[in-house]
Amino acid sequence: MCHEPIRSYQYRFHPPESTSFERCIGFAWCSGCRIFSSALVHVSRRRVLIDALASLPADDRDRLVRKEAALVDYLDSRGVGQH
Repeated sequence: MCHEPIRSYQYRFHPPESTSFERCIGFAWCSGCRIFSSALVHVSRRRVLIDALASLPADDRDRLVRKEAALVDYLDSRGVGQH
């Protein structure tokens, strides 16, 4: 059994003008064993989410969001999602 902390991250998938803006992608993962889970989650329109991928070029960002395991590795390597 792994005793590493569970990390989490949420990001918006739809633009602000979309009626689906509150439907976001949520991740939770173990930093030690790399087991992760993702789901469609509801995040209030009023809640501001930190975009951990904002500094990436569009191509790199698109590549990461299409490969969940790579996205989790990227986020974990930058300490995103620590509580």
